[in-house]
Amino acid sequence: MTDHLFNLHGDVLAAMRRGPRNFSKLAFALSEAEEPDTADLSHFADRITTSGRGDSLTALWHRTLTSWDLAEQADWSPSPPRSDERRADAYDRLGFDAATRKALDAAVPVFKEPGPTVISDEFTSWYSRDVAAARSFYWPSYEQLLRRKGWSDAAVSSLGEASHAVVERLADPTRAEAYGARGLVVGYVQSGKTANFTGVTAKAIDAGYRLVIVLGGTLNLLRGQTQRRLDMELIGRENILRGTDPADTDALVGIDYQDDEDWPAKFVSHGGRPSALGGFDIERLTTRDNDYKSLLNGIRTLEIEKQDRTQPLYAPDNLHHAAARIMVVKKNKLVLEKLITDLKKIGPLLAEIPALIIDDESDQASVNTTDPKKWEDDTASRSAINSQITKLLKLLPRAQYVGYTATPFANVFVDPGDGEDIFPRDFLISLPRPIGYMGVREFHDLDSDEEAGPGRAERAHIRGIYDSTGDRLQEALDAFVLTGALKLYRADHGVPDAPFRHHTMLVHESVRMAEHAALALRISSLWHQSAYTGQEGHSRLAALLESDFRQFADDELPTPLTYEELKPYVARARQLINSGGTPVLVINGASEKDYDQPDLDFDRTPHVWKILVGGTKLSRGFTVEGLTVTYYRRKTQQADTLMQMGRWFGFRPGYRDLVRLYIGREEPSGKSTTVDLYEAFEAICRDEETFRAQLTRYATMIDGKPQITPAQVRPLVAQHLPRIRPSARNKMFNAELVEIRSPGEWVEPTAYPADAAELRHNTEVWLPVLTSLDPDPAVFVTLNSDDQGRYIRYPARTALLPHERMVTIMSKLTWGRPDLFAPHLAYLQDPTDDGCATDDWLLVMPQTSGRTSVAATIEGAGPLTLVHRRRTARGIFNRISGMAHRQSAERVAGVRQESADDPFASRFRKPRRGTVLLYPVVDPALGTLAEVAAGGRADPSKIVMAVAYYPAAHPHRDQGVASLRYRAKDSSTS
Repeated sequence: MTDHLFNLHGDVLAAMRRGPRNFSKLAFALSEAEEPDTADLSHFADRITTSGRGDSLTALWHRTLTSWDLAEQADWSPSPPRSDERRADAYDRLGFDAATRKALDAAVPVFKEPGPTVISDEFTSWYSRDVAAARSFYWPSYEQLLRRKGWSDAAVSSLGEASHAVVERLADPTRAEAYGARGLVVGYVQSGKTANFTGVTAKAIDAGYRLVIVLGGTLNLLRGQTQRRLDMELIGRENILRGTDPADTDALVGIDYQDDEDWPAKFVSHGGRPSALGGFDIERLTTRDNDYKSLLNGIRTLEIEKQDRTQPLYAPDNLHHAAARIMVVKKNKLVLEKLITDLKKIGPLLAEIPALIIDDESDQASVNTTDPKKWEDDTASRSAINSQITKLLKLLPRAQYVGYTATPFANVFVDPGDGEDIFPRDFLISLPRPIGYMGVREFHDLDSDEEAGPGRAERAHIRGIYDSTGDRLQEALDAFVLTGALKLYRADHGVPDAPFRHHTMLVHESVRMAEHAALALRISSLWHQSAYTGQEGHSRLAALLESDFRQFADDELPTPLTYEELKPYVARARQLINSGGTPVLVINGASEKDYDQPDLDFDRTPHVWKILVGGTKLSRGFTVEGLTVTYYRRKTQQADTLMQMGRWFGFRPGYRDLVRLYIGREEPSGKSTTVDLYEAFEAICRDEETFRAQLTRYATMIDGKPQITPAQVRPLVAQHLPRIRPSARNKMFNAELVEIRSPGEWVEPTAYPADAAELRHNTEVWLPVLTSLDPDPAVFVTLNSDDQGRYIRYPARTALLPHERMVTIMSKLTWGRPDLFAPHLAYLQDPTDDGCATDDWLLVMPQTSGRTSVAATIEGAGPLTLVHRRRTARGIFNRISGMAHRQSAERVAGVRQESADDPFASRFRKPRRGTVLLYPVVDPALGTLAEVAAGGRADPSKIVMAVAYYPAAHPHRDQGVASLRYRAKDSSTS
């Protein structure tokens, strides 16, 4: 039966391409004479109210309203996207009554999750909604494919808006003057960045870009994965076949994907050759198995045809009739050199080609890692891949460069003043957290009170490895078998089984290949001794099901009440894991063949149910399908490296509640210390959130103009754990430390000047404080840590300093390395609750009275005890403060609990009060204490007035406050 109401609404909404218009007027004009009642809004409201989510009319309006709600720019509404006000504006323009609005609001709630955050330079508007719609061919096909894959309307609209935000900031491909935009898109680890740059590519080629170069990782494994995604979801069957009859098996020889599990059903179809349908074809210059090679058919493959040879290629009459070329190439010096060599042969036409360079994992290999201090004649020396990328950009003056990464720290340390490099001078876009994504907040309770113990996320998904627990490897294997069985159980009980096609466990302990082999052998031995077919194994699995997985099972997903219900599925899971004779795959090596394993091919292998043992190569870019259990004990000192190892982040439809992370909480580091890897991950997650917050802070437009451009922001990058750097050292030559936040943390500067005049100056800065010291010493007590009743008492002269006076003094001091203290000073200069949050400071000058002590007046103040400290060969001091003096300072600043045995510290203790220890230091190189204090008066030109301090502690407020912040230096302003 014909659905007249649906047909009418479809026609009416199709006429609203530019936004909502009066519905009744359009409906009256478009309704069929024999169906006049279909224009009545009461019929519409009744149907929306009574129909289910699967109703075609409800789905149509769900898609339309969501797209209007999410549109970042809407000429028809002054209200912000994703708001009730925007929805109300749409209803007003549609002319809907209260009953219709209520019905639609109930069926289609306003999607209010955050959209992309954009920091952009001003740009010339060229990519309007009308322009996009007029030339749209590949984007609608991609959009429809995403919907067939089960993407929600909100997810598709969000992707559309985010990709539109990128394309509109590229240069107009038809503009006469060449310009190459530079941008960076920041996603989340394992969050679908490929979907975004596929959307960007679809819209860009629709708009006129005719050469697309995707830099797809450093291994063919990664490159092939990206190639397949683009072929499947964008390029499509017809462009792959290029006219070949799919029924002619002889003609299909040499055409890839004939052995692919998903060919041709899941590959997008355009309904015929695009060029025959009014569109344009895409020519692939690389295939799934073949990276870019010197072209066998000559350079003509890269030459783009012109309809009118009297006009440049970028003229619309030429551009929109030309086929697009797409290639996915490795970040490999030889491969890129071949490409550049071929491009050079084209000659002047290069200057006419609108090109798009997509750099996937743009912080890997692409960033220049040479040390600027070693450059000759201030001329940039570039690392291999960075050099090839800059050559490409020079060859293609109309090339737009867009980097994609989840760990952007190395990219934002690129020098903004280096015009040939890849700093995102035109735009920085932070993608929203995708719907259904398991990320930071699913594994870390960032907002919980530590004193309350582990939060919900930690209890549900984290299984810590401590000295007291043993290595828990057997338990992790049991969890892998059990979760496989639970997936099979759910598939048998109505849960869509596509996400269960692959089931994997990742074991990551080391980067050393020899250790991988030994670990794989150990796991294999443990597997064969696990007795999964006997009573012992079943007993362990039954206990784990009851104690763990049933406790945290998703109530909306089927989970067996008893182990007996699950037992048949355990047998099948064990068979799948053990297929091929081994449950373990080792993924490492120095060459491509080491990764060319059929059992690792998630595309061509029907079921990959394996335990993967590997290192670095599995920690970036490569998607481990079906990952459910991770066993992680590898240490690193780079935040971006650590974040990229977080393969457990991602999409886990149907089995989110089954995901488990076994992670080291007491991993040895050095001779006597340990590292909590879970804590380290949480710290870098906070770094990432701080970075995104920085972007959001500057993203709001004022009077329609950006507050600040990417080059002006030089985004601050936070570091929550001092031992974990944001990026590798060779990616941070251009990083400038701008702030060290130290609430309740010991700060002891050690780089003081040696010049006599500068030492005298510093003494004079402190002189007003020295003359105001309380004449009656306070006596502080340091208790022995073994609680045996032993203690140390020391007298000290004290003074109270308002915070403003403390900052003034610290600002006036001369430092041997001002750059080292400047980040500390930046923190002190912010006394607010978001900054140092210290109202005043107790200054403490410890005094000694032993036979070797020397006291002297300093510019008339005192007498005060002097101390001897020796500078190192680098001209700095190792440590100045006395260890026995810190305990009372900690009590005053709120770092340590009060003690009745240290009454003066308790007397001085006060909320928002910090502690400063001040020492008049004499370097033995300048004389003995007696010589410097001849006649009872110290020579101020030979005294280092050295300080150490504790800012006030705020244990609850400071959870999640970054320790360090960096930014990129700009050589153009030097």
